[in-house]
Amino acid sequence: MSKKIFSGRFTTENEKDLVVFIIGMRINQRWAIHKWGPVFTAMPPMIRELYTNKEELGFLSMESFFGLRTTVMIQYWHSTDDLLAYAKGNNHLKAWKNFNQKVGDNTAVGIYHETYVVKKGQYESFYGNMPQYGLAKAMEHIPVSPERRSARKRLGQIENKIS
Repeated sequence: MSKKIFSGRFTTENEKDLVVFIIGMRINQRWAIHKWGPVFTAMPPMIRELYTNKEELGFLSMESFFGLRTTVMIQYWHSTDDLLAYAKGNNHLKAWKNFNQKVGDNTAVGIYHETYVVKKGQYESFYGNMPQYGLAKAMEHIPVSPERRSARKRLGQIENKIS
């Protein structure tokens, strides 16, 4: 299924705090499917839960990427409180306990995450001839106006003009 392409230049508002959560796994031993397989298959049920209960959970949106060994998922959240509450929820705790029981310190598969708290006005976005993607899926997708034509302006900084 193809996504609608929005012709032209678009951005998002940057007037709300948000949390960017990057999570993924790395297959260190390809032949150890019994170790990394359960880690890989634990994520889809959690993603379904997040999209089904977005408002209640404080989840905004996400993007996923799959490489030969490493997966990356970029998630957008309303707040750290929402993200941390989800981490303590039943589905995530079940997956985390399962990981620790089946993998633990075994080096066949690695997991990682990074969390960034981004204050309003401290981020900007630009999308040219793209479907809604990243922050544009998570927040309001708006056309670039003259007041927002540069990254500096989208960040709310005054452009210095040399006369």
